[in-house]
Amino acid sequence: MGCGTSKVLPEPPKNIQLDLVKKVEPYLAPKNDQYKHFITDHGRIDTNGGSPAPPYANGYPHNPAETADPRRHKVAKYRAKFDPRVTAKYDIKALIGRGSFSRVVRVEHKASKQPYAIKMIETKYREGREVCESELSVLRRVRHTNIIQLIEVFETQERVYMVMELATGGELFDRIIAKGSFTERDATHVLQMVLEGVKYLHTLGITHRDLKPENLLYYHPGTDSKIMITDFGFASARKKGDDCLMKTTCGTPEYIAPEILVKKPYTNSVDLWALGVISYILLSGTMPFEDDNRTRLYRQILKGKYSYSGEPWPSVSNLAKDFIDRLLMVEPSERLTATQALKHPWVVSMAASSSMKNLHRSISQNLLKRASSRCQSTKSAQSVRSSRSTKSTKSRRVRERELRELNLRYQQHYYG
Repeated sequence: MGCGTSKVLPEPPKNIQLDLVKKVEPYLAPKNDQYKHFITDHGRIDTNGGSPAPPYANGYPHNPAETADPRRHKVAKYRAKFDPRVTAKYDIKALIGRGSFSRVVRVEHKASKQPYAIKMIETKYREGREVCESELSVLRRVRHTNIIQLIEVFETQERVYMVMELATGGELFDRIIAKGSFTERDATHVLQMVLEGVKYLHTLGITHRDLKPENLLYYHPGTDSKIMITDFGFASARKKGDDCLMKTTCGTPEYIAPEILVKKPYTNSVDLWALGVISYILLSGTMPFEDDNRTRLYRQILKGKYSYSGEPWPSVSNLAKDFIDRLLMVEPSERLTATQALKHPWVVSMAASSSMKNLHRSISQNLLKRASSRCQSTKSAQSVRSSRSTKSTKSRRVRERELRELNLRYQQHYYG
């Protein structure tokens, strides 16, 4: 969510199609904005440069009960940031996520008692505005069971409030670790849902450009929950029939396709490369391309250099490996499309011909080992405070400067 100084933003959306989402007319607030005291990553800051403002400086009554209970106090603090039109309709329950220019809170619709998520984006900053425009241009157009749904939008002069479905089932790999069993059949079930969502997006001319496990959420905690694709801040939305070539460098390093790294115009096949990386992790708990040094990481990606060594790969079927190989093709034109991937024998058969061996132990151990390693690496480079934000987009996004020298070095090889 949000963006940091190292984040490369997608190009502004063009040719937006039919708006399917209810939109509330912008509220023309007076110049003296009572909501201007916004909580930043460093605490509550007075925009005039003064001392931190008290929790209820905006005229909200002080409630001793909320002060006594830290959780209730935090909820009250965030409630004070919301436009009155939003709080008139939704009860603010808890902060569930934060980015450089956004906050996500869990809310409850007052009339129906239905839970939702509201993403509040600071659009007074250029980066926040561009991410918001990109995300809205996609979410207003899509209606699919495996894609997070936008319910309605509230706008003010400096903020946008996006009311969305609330996915409560957790991230993909958190669920895998918590389960006692995970087989190739389970993997194909997950990938079918994701591929159906990606196929739908590509049919509309939408490329996600940041597919990764953190953006694949379970709708509810039940075993029959569907997977939902989220976070469209990097998405590119093109009108059907338009030139689908894109040029913007964006994404998350370990999942980025080779053609983006060398600044070659690219298509929606970059999403299939990312799905190849996700499939590899899904079956092993390890990354196909990984190095703390990003230059070395990018070299691995450009060469398409990965292996099936270590556990649990000896127990994984050749058909599953073939599926991954056909997605992790350095040449984009040789990669499977979403439609073709859904027709791959391994997916169609739901891995019926594959070993039903439980891969859970090896996958979980590898995932936890990697998480521990990344945590230690983060702590050695940052303060304890910043290490808590290991999923921060600021440190995980592709950096433009890193690619310049790499691009010059590999351009002749790639185009040759």
